[in-house]
Amino acid sequence: MPETAACEKTPIRVSALRGVPVRRVRARFDAADTTDNNRRHWARADGLSADAAATPGVRFNLRTRCRYEVANNSYARGIVLTLANDTVGTGPRLQMLTPDDALNRRIETEFHQWAQAINLAEKLRTMRMARAQDGESFAVLATNPRVEHPVQLDIKLVEADQITSSWRDALDPNEIDGIRLDGFGNPVSYRMLKYHPGDTGLFIGDEGIDIPASAMIHYFRTDRPGQHRGTPEIGPAIELFAQLRRFTLAVLSAAESAANFAGILYTDSPPSGEADAVEPMDQIELERNMLLTMPGGWKMGQVEPQQPATTYAEFKKEILNEIARCLNMPFNVAAGNSSGYNYASGRLDHQTYYKSIRVDQAFMANRVLDRILNAWLWEWALLNGFPRRWDSVPETGDIAYGTASMPLQRIQAKESLMPVPSRAWFWDGMEHVDPSKEAKAQETRLKNNTTTLALEYARIGMDWEDAIRQRAREKKLIRDLEMTEDKTVPEAREDEDAVQG
Repeated sequence: MPETAACEKTPIRVSALRGVPVRRVRARFDAADTTDNNRRHWARADGLSADAAATPGVRFNLRTRCRYEVANNSYARGIVLTLANDTVGTGPRLQMLTPDDALNRRIETEFHQWAQAINLAEKLRTMRMARAQDGESFAVLATNPRVEHPVQLDIKLVEADQITSSWRDALDPNEIDGIRLDGFGNPVSYRMLKYHPGDTGLFIGDEGIDIPASAMIHYFRTDRPGQHRGTPEIGPAIELFAQLRRFTLAVLSAAESAANFAGILYTDSPPSGEADAVEPMDQIELERNMLLTMPGGWKMGQVEPQQPATTYAEFKKEILNEIARCLNMPFNVAAGNSSGYNYASGRLDHQTYYKSIRVDQAFMANRVLDRILNAWLWEWALLNGFPRRWDSVPETGDIAYGTASMPLQRIQAKESLMPVPSRAWFWDGMEHVDPSKEAKAQETRLKNNTTTLALEYARIGMDWEDAIRQRAREKKLIRDLEMTEDKTVPEAREDEDAVQG
């Protein structure tokens, strides 16, 4: 027994059992190796954080270059405009989902009127364009006495250049280029310059005001954890836009140079041969329908302008396809040309694009529209005397700012309003390439109970309750006028048969 116990306590090495030494396995990634072939390619790769990589100077260069390209490149301008139009369209429509139907319709109607008064759809399109070319957009929730609506809340758009830190706070670890953060990394306030740093006034300075985070909407896409400022979405394609313009200008210059020469005199004789003497590089003007004689020993050859190059169209197609990829946009949408598409390929490419648009719309609804609706409901409830669940929340007061050229505005500085109630945002629907096929598919889905009227109407950007009420009013009017759609078409055909007989 003692020997057995001793044997049980003695550790047994696996290598001794297998008869082979233990080897340590080391994983290897070829992409992590630095060789002479890839050294220059990866020379600028760094390990900086999101905020350290996108410093104010870096973002300034990206913004100015993207703005320049969008202002001077027709494709860049069209891509940015198309993205804003497809995302925002004619503007979002609100549907309240509270149990009180009468209250829902009243809020929806008044919010729509207010949105028309402040041109909300236009401002949302501008914010989407700024996010694409500037990387981010800011909007201040401020009171504007000139709004033609009882609720005088307004949305004041601010360019990214105006949100910046002063030189005193540039090294503050709790402030990221104009955004002051709390201990949890949440924005507390934004420092906004009173004047745009690019203005041409004589008294431009860095004087700014601190705007509470509850009154500022910061609209940008977070690409990396810990990122607090946005970079242009078309930034990866900015050099490709420049290459497209340079190649187009090079092809045009080559074609013009070739077209400037109608013909060239040349000789096969040696330099000291029998050809007559001709002044080098001399220009000869020709008349139409004229027969000419050449100097002795000289021939006339016509220049063949081989421009534009045969690869010009293919190059434009490939580079536009690469440009649009960073925006999840198909080539035919970016180029405005579907001549090389068939029905199946067009449908397949648009599925990815439409999904990206739906993601953008949901992102805008969460980051922008819900914030606007919350502030609007606060003001609307104050005007209409509704009981408020936020009565106990203290107000931080208003902050007034203004200049000689800008009317006085008052920023909404209310902290923590009520939660946004149940609501839905409807956007313009995406038109189907073949409406008849889509209508049949819709009918099949409704019969199979695999969809609902709410979902089907949402696809075309309509509120199903409003649509059904409108349809009910139309049918009631048809009955009151003793009109039946079933009898109208056969009667017209009988009249035509009688005339032909």
